[in-house]
Amino acid sequence: MSFATRMMSVTLFLQIIAAFLFITATASSPPSGFTVDLIHRRTNSSSPRRSNTDDDQLRSSPYADIFFETSEYLMKLKIGTPPVEIEAVVDTGSEVIWTQCVPCLNCYKQRNPIFDPSKSSTYKEKTCNISDPSCDYTLIYGDQSYSKGRLATETVSIQSTSGHSYEMPETVIGCSHNSSGFITTASGIVGLSWRSLSLIFQMGKSMDGAFSYCFSPERTSKISFGSNPIVAGDGTVSTPMFFRKEKPGFYYLNLDAVSVGKTRIETLGTPFHAVDGNMVIDSGTTLTYLPASYCSLVREAVEKVVTAERVTYSDFDTLCYKTNAMDIFPVITMHFSVGADLVFDRNNTYVALNGEAICLAIMCAPMTPIAEEALFGNRAQNNFLVGYDHSSLKVSFKPTDCGVTQDKPRDSTSAASFLQFNIKFVLFIFVLSLIRL
Repeated sequence: MSFATRMMSVTLFLQIIAAFLFITATASSPPSGFTVDLIHRRTNSSSPRRSNTDDDQLRSSPYADIFFETSEYLMKLKIGTPPVEIEAVVDTGSEVIWTQCVPCLNCYKQRNPIFDPSKSSTYKEKTCNISDPSCDYTLIYGDQSYSKGRLATETVSIQSTSGHSYEMPETVIGCSHNSSGFITTASGIVGLSWRSLSLIFQMGKSMDGAFSYCFSPERTSKISFGSNPIVAGDGTVSTPMFFRKEKPGFYYLNLDAVSVGKTRIETLGTPFHAVDGNMVIDSGTTLTYLPASYCSLVREAVEKVVTAERVTYSDFDTLCYKTNAMDIFPVITMHFSVGADLVFDRNNTYVALNGEAICLAIMCAPMTPIAEEALFGNRAQNNFLVGYDHSSLKVSFKPTDCGVTQDKPRDSTSAASFLQFNIKFVLFIFVLSLIRL
C-alpha cells in the first residue's frame, strides 16, 4: 500500500460502502472449487490436505463471507481448532498467510479478537533447523508496513455448500507478534502470489492454481478458487501472465499502451516497453502506478482534455482539478498484450476528494524506493471479473457489475452456473448456460 493510498484512505472510506456480490459456479469433478468472501483494504505445490474427502466434499463449492473496508478487500476465513474467525487483506502481491497472535508485543488494533494459538489443538510451530527450533519470519511491504513473527502449521477452514467446512489441515501460516504501519481493522493478510507459502499454492493441484474475484466499489464481492473461477462469455478479454526469476511470485502483465480519450500512448520507444511483463497486477494496492517518464505522457494527455482549474495537495502528488463533474474527464483505456483492451469507467481511474476536487488515480512514481514502478491496483480493477489461470498462464477480464447479488454456489453432479440479479427490489433470474466440465 502506497503512501498516497494511505493518505487517501479516509476519503475513500467515506466514498465507498459495502454491498453483496455472489459469483456462482459448480463442478462435477475435480479440480474442485471453492469460493471465499472478500473485504476491501489496501499490498511445486504440495497436494491438498482436507479433512473431508468424500465425493460430496469434492463436488462442493466452499465459500466465505466477504466485505469492504476503506481502500482494500478483506476476506473471512477460520483458523485453528476450535475454529476462530479472522478477517485478512486479499493480496496477490504477497506470499504469506498471517494473522496477529497472542502474545502481541506490538500490534495494531483489529476488529476481531487476536488469535491465541495456545487455545488451538492443531497449532504447531515450524522448525527451521536443528540449531534454531523456532522459525521466525519478517515481512516488509512496499509501503514499509511490516509483520514479524513465527511460522507454524494450522488448520484453515472455509464454509462450503456441502454443509461441511472446507478444511486445509497443516497449512503454513505466520503468527505475527510484531506488526506496524497497517491502516486497517483486519487481522492480517492472505498472500495469493505464486509462491510456496501463499494460500493458492498451498491448496495444491486440486485447485489447479486458479482463482477469480470481482471487486465492487460500493458493495460486498466474492473471490473463488479452483474450477469456479472460469471467466468467459461476451466481453471477456485475456492476456498472458508472466513470472520473473528476479522477483518470483508476482503476476506480471504486459502493458502495450494507454489511451486517453482518442490519444494512444505507446510504451514502444520508451524504457517502459517490454514483451515479457512490465506491470504487476496487485489486489493489495489501491491506486495504479506507472513509471514516471511514461506516466508523464499520460498526464499530459489528460491535461490537454480537461479545462477545469488545477489544484494541488502537498501530501498527494497527482493531477487534480477543482470540479465535481466527473464527465469532463477523458475515458482511459489500458491496452495489454494480445489485444486485451480494458476500457475503464471514470471511477476506476479518477477519484473525487470530498466533493471539492477530482484527481487522476494513476500515480507517477513508485510508492517507495523498494516498490515496483508499475502496479495495476484494485481501484482500476473494480467492476471487472478477474480470473487467474495458471494452466493457461492467462489473466482474464470481463466487465461485470460486481455489486449485483448472485446465488451462492450449489452442489451439482452436472456442471452449471446461474446468475441471479437483485436490482433494488426487483429480482431477475437469467439462466446463462449449462457448462460441461
